Order: sequence, then C-alpha cells, then structure tokens
Amino acid sequence: MSATDTIIIEATRETGRLDRNRKAVRIWLGVVIFTLFCLVLVGGATRLTDSGLSITEWKPIHGVIPPLNAAEWQEEFELYQRIPQYQLLNSHMTVEEFKSIFWWEWAHRFLARSIGIIFALPLAFFWLTGRIEKRVRLPLVGTLALGGFQGFIGWWMVSSGLTKLTSVSQYRLATHLVIACLIFSACVWIMRGLASHTKDRAPTDKSKWAAGGIAFLVLFQIYLGALVAGLDAGLSYNTWPMMDGAFIPGDLFIQNPWWINLFENPKTVQFVHRCGAYVLLVVVFLHMIVSLSKAPATTHARRAVLLFILVSIQAVIGISTLIFQVPLDMALAHQGMALIVLGFAVAHFRAFFGEYKRETAIEVRS
Repeated sequence: MSATDTIIIEATRETGRLDRNRKAVRIWLGVVIFTLFCLVLVGGATRLTDSGLSITEWKPIHGVIPPLNAAEWQEEFELYQRIPQYQLLNSHMTVEEFKSIFWWEWAHRFLARSIGIIFALPLAFFWLTGRIEKRVRLPLVGTLALGGFQGFIGWWMVSSGLTKLTSVSQYRLATHLVIACLIFSACVWIMRGLASHTKDRAPTDKSKWAAGGIAFLVLFQIYLGALVAGLDAGLSYNTWPMMDGAFIPGDLFIQNPWWINLFENPKTVQFVHRCGAYVLLVVVFLHMIVSLSKAPATTHARRAVLLFILVSIQAVIGISTLIFQVPLDMALAHQGMALIVLGFAVAHFRAFFGEYKRETAIEVRS
C-alpha cells in the first residue's frame, strides 16, 4: 500500500469519526430541544391554570421531592394560604383543590431541574472524550450558564406574586419566557451548524439578513405574547378582525405616561400583539415571494415557503384561541407552535452561514 493510499484511508476514517461525533452531539441537542419544548408548554399550562404561585419557597435540591403524606400536604397548603392569591382569590380552596395547581408548578420545576442534568452530563462526557469541537465549546458552556441564570429568573418571577400581587409580574414572566426561547434558539443554532448544508446560493445578498430579521420578529412576538398572558389580556376583546368594534380601538393610551400602556394596559397589549402578528406574516410572505422569484429551485426558497406556511398556521391557531376565549388546549397549541416557528426561523437563518468548519481529531482533543 502506497503512502498516498494510507493518507486517503486515514482521511476517510477521520471524516467518518467526525461525522459520527457530530451526529451524536446533534442527537443530544435534539433531546435537549425537545425537553425545552415540553418545559415551555408545562410552564404555559402553569400560567394558564394560575398554578405558578402554589409553591412559595425556592428549594433547588429538597424541592424535588413533593409532599408524601397528609401532614406535608397541609404544611404546603398553609404556606400557600399566606400569599395574596389565596387570600383574595382562592380563600374557598380545599387541600384537594390545592393539589391540582401544585402539581403543575411542581412538574414545571422538576422539568427545569431535569434539563440541567440532560444538558450538563452529556456535555461533560462529550467534552472529556474529545467529541465536541473547540469552536462550539464556548457557545455550549454559555448556553448552560444561561440555563443556570434562568433558574434564578424563574424564582425572581415567582417572588413577584408572593407579597402584593395575586399573580406574577407580566414583566418578569416575559423575561422568563424570552430567556427560555434564547436557550432554545441557541441549541437549534448549534445543532444546525453541525449538520450538512446545501451548496445552493442565497436568493439575494440580503436574504440572510432578512431571515435573521424574521427570527428576531418571531422572538419579539413571543415576548408580546408573554405580556398578553401575564395580563390575561386574551380573555377580553374576543373578536377578530375587529377589536372592541373597530379595527383600531379607542382607549389605547389612557394611562400616563403613554408608554406604560404598552406594558400594563391589557387592551393596548393585545392590540400590539395583533399588529405584531400582521407585520410578521407580511414580512415572511415577502421573504417567500422574493426567494421564489430570485432562486425558485433552491432549498433556501423551499424553506421560505415552509416558514410562511408555519406562520400562517400559527396565525389561525392564534385567532382561534382568541375567539374561543383561550381554552387551555388551544392556548398551549398556540404557545407550542410559536416555539416551532421560532426554531424553524433560527434554523433557516443559520443555514445561510453554512456548517461549522470541520476540525481534525488533534484540534478537537487539544
């Protein structure tokens, strides 16, 4: 066997090894993304069932174990009885009724703790065995750190409803959801970068940044949706396309200063969320039209079409959720579809950059 043949065989083995490592990391990140998806849905159910304040203490370790007997349930219930939500809204509640809201919040916190293990342990394994490339190590560690910070933000959110309010602050709820979406997006971004990419040219020089703008608009729309949820704004003005009898309703800026209405006036917040949906739909439609007209046979154009379809489906779910006055199943479908749209938009944007440059085994292990 010649030296050239030996080099070719070694290069083939190296490529195969790198492909297997990348596939393993992508599978792991896929599991993380799915768990994050479930976590956000359970968090949404916790908010929609007004269960988020049922656990009034932050016990990162001991809190994994729920009440196991009648005395422990009574103790947990008595803690809940001290907060305004119980005293002003749920003073009629029994221990059995309390259990129904407790389990939603406990499940949410349990999943949040689980995601830390699901992320951290495989990350350590892949790193120590030389399966993670150097260029993605810092992004992965940063994502893990953001996840740890998210735990603090979660308690910061819950604490806002323990002394004066009967629910959590909409500002903190929106912050909590946006950080969850950033973690979700980071995992999608890294996973997409480790996959093979098409060699098709971009439809235009600006297509990449249009895709990035769409991903940002989706995230911003999710933020607006969190404000709607935090204010229970979806429970009023349940007509479409008219809102309070008009396309542009009155009394949008009745509070002073005027800008506070954008965050604290349920009517204004719902109207802005509607407008954000219209803007997103139009932008995605134009992105699709430009992509199809400039490069109709490319995967970029096909993704633009699929993105428009996903956003359109989300619009239909959102309108239905509003008209039927936010039933739990529709509201969760709306939230879940928002994550699907976000994930696809981020992957679409990432695809314009191509896959990560391949590193040799020596570079990975150094």
